[in-house]
Amino acid sequence: MSETAPAAASGAESAPRPHASKQDAGKRRGLFARIALFVRQVVAELKKVVYPTRPDLITYTTVVLVFVAVVMAFVTVLDLGIGRLTFWIFGG
Repeated sequence: MSETAPAAASGAESAPRPHASKQDAGKRRGLFARIALFVRQVVAELKKVVYPTRPDLITYTTVVLVFVAVVMAFVTVLDLGIGRLTFWIFGG
């Protein structure tokens, strides 16, 4: 354990939170300033997005469609089996 850890642990309750000033500043801002900040943050996050290339997109789409087809076939077989079992049990 480092020398600063006990000191930090002992004064953790009394130490001010680092985000308290930002939260207080957010409360003092007006409605339009908060909306503008939100929009700037959204734009900044969207700049970080990495879009898939066309071959990647085709691969992902194919995988999803094949998976959906397999699940549909499984559910269809299961439904037909349960239906026949029901007719066999209750006589239809």
